[in-house]
Amino acid sequence: MQDPSMRNYIKEVLKNMPLDWLNLTTHRLDIYVESLAKTQFLDQFEALYKNNNAETAALKRLPTAYDYIRLGHPLSSVLEWAIAKANNLNPENVISFASKTAPVLAILRKNLLANKNTQILYTDALPSFFDADIIRNVYNYNFELKQLDSTSTIPKFEGTTVFISQKDEIGRLDLNPNVDILINLYGTLGSIITVNGERNEDYISEIQHVRRRETIAMTPANCLVALKALMDQTAVAEPKSNVAEDKKSVLNSIKEITGSPTTPLVASSGLSIQYAIMMGLIHDAQKNHPGKPIKFLVPPNCYGGTNDQARRVAACLDNVQIVDLLVDGDNDMVQSIDTVLTEVAKEDAVPYIIAEIPTNPRVEVPNLQQLKAVLSKERKTANGTTAIDPVFILDQTFCPNYHFLGEGEILSTVRAISYASGSKFPSGGKCTAGYVVGNTKTHDLMEKIALHLTLCDNEATALQYEILAEQLPSMNQRIKDAYENTREFVNFIKETLPDAKINFVSDELAAQGFTPSVFSLDLPTKGNTDEEREAYKRALNLKLINLMITEIPKESKFCVSYGQLKGCYWTIPATSTQGTTKEGDKDYIVRASLSGNMDLDRHKKVFLKFVDNI
Repeated sequence: MQDPSMRNYIKEVLKNMPLDWLNLTTHRLDIYVESLAKTQFLDQFEALYKNNNAETAALKRLPTAYDYIRLGHPLSSVLEWAIAKANNLNPENVISFASKTAPVLAILRKNLLANKNTQILYTDALPSFFDADIIRNVYNYNFELKQLDSTSTIPKFEGTTVFISQKDEIGRLDLNPNVDILINLYGTLGSIITVNGERNEDYISEIQHVRRRETIAMTPANCLVALKALMDQTAVAEPKSNVAEDKKSVLNSIKEITGSPTTPLVASSGLSIQYAIMMGLIHDAQKNHPGKPIKFLVPPNCYGGTNDQARRVAACLDNVQIVDLLVDGDNDMVQSIDTVLTEVAKEDAVPYIIAEIPTNPRVEVPNLQQLKAVLSKERKTANGTTAIDPVFILDQTFCPNYHFLGEGEILSTVRAISYASGSKFPSGGKCTAGYVVGNTKTHDLMEKIALHLTLCDNEATALQYEILAEQLPSMNQRIKDAYENTREFVNFIKETLPDAKINFVSDELAAQGFTPSVFSLDLPTKGNTDEEREAYKRALNLKLINLMITEIPKESKFCVSYGQLKGCYWTIPATSTQGTTKEGDKDYIVRASLSGNMDLDRHKKVFLKFVDNI
């Protein structure tokens, strides 16, 4: 880095940065404009740089960068900005990843859909987990792979040339004009990708989308390591850790919490583990049911990341399709599964079901005995042969303590796996790692999922294992405490605003072990037409949230999360968690998640103030 003034400025920024830059895993929606995200953050950061203002208060006022942590965050944005500045590039052309494989997959995905050739060049050995055959045969990506010696010239190519380089020095970019995309690998930190030239700028958003949906950005802790190496112009110092010991503790905790008989797998995020699940199951279907269509049954109003990722996977594979599964509101999950599985059976297809229990945001639980019966039912193909039995992929982030899979449990006799976002209760919001477990019928499937988790280089980081090792032992108690606060708050709302519709578990379901600490609130509305009533309700949603975060700023936040260690988070699913969902399937209601550590009486008083002013 040649500019000493910028180096000195970044050093001051790192010294004064808000703690949230390093520790926060969810973004504040009240200072977040998704369409402007990184641009808005960096525009204002650049203005601070020009004024040589690195004061904590000024840095704290910057808008949210991307969306903590998957797509990006303040420290990844500053790292990319600094590297770009040092090399006279646009900051958007520099993109950091926690994974060393995902950047390659991002380029291959775009070129598959654009029917464009790709050559991947490298000098050092590629990571051992980069399996070219699986990437070609399972992911359906096409490419040429060539190893060069250090004196080789880079050949011109009709298509995209990707150059992969192993590095221990941050920020130094050898941008050959014949290279379209440069990927520098940095050990356990991850990788940094550089898009070379205006001719390749249409790759940027596609690469960022892969980072958002199938992996994560380089983590804040690792970005800090990279930034310090960049400022000091030294080689990257690999952070020390007790990862083997922490990992052993985490796996034991997950097995104990879930009652699962299989060895858990832990990924860098919930969507990272979901991607490994999808690709592992597709791999298994290709091996055991070659040539047969693969159908993923997905609720159209579920978490937007799940919805989007599933459809992105299907777009790359001709024999994979997404089938809408209507699960809550006026629809019964069990009946919908039965109907769709019967249709899929007729086609002699491989059925995979992704569903949340309880559902999000309606917090509904199906009749589990009926669910088991529907999943166990033998179905026939159009030719009268026995259809392939389904795999039930359960997202139980809302109730990760419920035992679905262990010996004698409700889903122990059908092929079922369960996963959870670790940014919720498992870590209390301290990291994004996610995990998956299976029952005794899914040992082979879990092996395939493990293979793809490794191939994508999406395993949890050492720090994520450390955080989970600290937090998992207290998870069940935190779930209990948070549920008690939520039940009390829900009952209070029923008394003070009886016209509101509240979506929450019944006392009977809670007695069975479903004790979430999230509920959704359909506020009463008024108006002469449907449009007027909807507009009034949407304005009222924001009025409630803004009152809460203004009156209780240290506890109430406009955030997308759940299972946090303290406070209360508020959001509107239609504009946050359901972001990519089709408009007609979105829920314009308020969703609140409570912790076991909050001033519940204060929240009641402010809610009463809201009711008095409707």
